Amino acid sequence: MKGEHEMSRKKNETFETPEETQEIIPEETQDAETAEAAKAAETAEETDPVSKALEEANAKAAEYLALAQRVQADFENFRRRNETVRADAYADGRKDTAALMLPVLDNLERALEAAAGSPDEALRNGVDMVLKQMTDVYSKMNVKPINRLGEKFDPNLENAILQGTEEDGAPGTVCQVLQKGYMIGDRVLRHAMVKVVPE
Repeated sequence: MKGEHEMSRKKNETFETPEETQEIIPEETQDAETAEAAKAAETAEETDPVSKALEEANAKAAEYLALAQRVQADFENFRRRNETVRADAYADGRKDTAALMLPVLDNLERALEAAAGSPDEALRNGVDMVLKQMTDVYSKMNVKPINRLGEKFDPNLENAILQGTEEDGAPGTVCQVLQKGYMIGDRVLRHAMVKVVPE
C-alpha cells in the first residue's frame, strides 16, 4: 500500500526541464513582433537612402558654391584687367593725338612770329588766339613743353643735333633749343632738338 501511494505521488509530481520552463509565446504575438522588426528594418532602409541623398545634395551644393566663387573671382580679375587695358588704351590714344597735333602747334608759333612784323593787327590777334586755344587744350591734356635751356644735357629728354662752343655756356649744357620738346604727364611726347656745349 505504501508502495502504491509513493508511485501515485511520483506520478503526480512533474519534473520541469529547461525547455519546459521557457515561456510559451502565442503565435499571434510572434507574428506582431516579426512585423515590427521588418517595419523597423524597412524604415532604416528608407532612412539610409534619404541621408545618402542629403549628403550627395550637400556635396553638390558645396561644389556649386566653390564654382560660383571661382567664377566671381575670375570675373573680378577680368574686370580689373579690362579697366587697366582701357585706361592704358585711353592714355596711348591721347598721347598719339597730342603727338600728331604738335606740328600744328609749331606752325602756329611760327605764324605768330611772322605776323609780329606785319602791320595787320587783326592777323596777329587771330593767330595769337588760335595759338592760345591750342596751348589751353594741351594744358588740359597735361602736355607741357620741355624747357631746359642752360641746364645739363639729358639724353632722356633731348636730342643733341648741334655742338656749340665754349663761349655758348658751361660744358655739357643746352645752349640753344632748335625745336621744343614736350611731355605728357611723365612720358616724353617729343624729344627737344638742342645745341649742346661740348664738355
